[in-house]
Amino acid sequence: MSKNAFLSYLSKEKNYSGHTVAAYQTDIEEFSAFLAQHHDGQLLENVAYPLVRDWIVFLVGKGVSNRTVNRKISALKAYYRFLQKSNVIDHNPLGKHRALKVERKIEIPFSVAEMETVLASLPFEKDFEGYRDRLVIELLYATGIRRAELVNLKCADVDLANNTIKVLGKRNKERYLPILSQLKNTLNDYLLHRNSLGFIENDAFLLLTKNGHKIYETLVYRVINKYLGLASVKVKKSPHILRHTFATHLLGKGADLNAVKELLGHASLASTQVYTHSSISELKRVHQTAHPRSKE
Repeated sequence: MSKNAFLSYLSKEKNYSGHTVAAYQTDIEEFSAFLAQHHDGQLLENVAYPLVRDWIVFLVGKGVSNRTVNRKISALKAYYRFLQKSNVIDHNPLGKHRALKVERKIEIPFSVAEMETVLASLPFEKDFEGYRDRLVIELLYATGIRRAELVNLKCADVDLANNTIKVLGKRNKERYLPILSQLKNTLNDYLLHRNSLGFIENDAFLLLTKNGHKIYETLVYRVINKYLGLASVKVKKSPHILRHTFATHLLGKGADLNAVKELLGHASLASTQVYTHSSISELKRVHQTAHPRSKE
């Protein structure tokens, strides 16, 4: 019962997405299964930290990455925090737990030249899918929105009169993003072709397949890989890399970190600071190239 109450709390009170709630549920159930198999069916509510530590050792021994282990333990920590607040347990057995060290992944954004090649030089087909594919890439690059935010955009979210897009982010937080003039032109071109589709399953959603259905995440990946693959040799091409590119290019041009935070919909500045590393690398390159003493 406590587990179901926790999942309901995440969904209804914390406004976590269905995907996140399902991930928490999986992590808690995996720990419960571990207790049943290795600790005589010890109840979740009666766990002491040494049992959690055993699970960590078990996971690492199976080759689970430190990053994934940390995510699983974070779910457990939140669960026990909920039980403590609900007076089911006296203290959180993970209250003093320290996360495992994780090597920071360096994600390389696309360069300005690569994005210019895609948006100015590549021949998008002059049909519905061509205009849609261009809009998908341009929306991600011009606004920095997340993949899920893109897929769930509705026609009513686009205000061409005021040049803004309303985005529903994590935990149902709304934010308004400006529409650049070029993006507005691309939106208008796409909407003309969208209106000519013979069948639309749900007219509320902005981005559709050629058969009139709402687009899906694998289609977005496919579009990005198709076109960015023609302009870049970088191994990783994803919606998140375009979000990373958006932030890096803004910061590289001197944008305020707090402003970029608001555009990205981050809850804390720490999340946005991740994107400063690429900007610093570019600054170092410019400094070494341009400074009079750089060759001495």
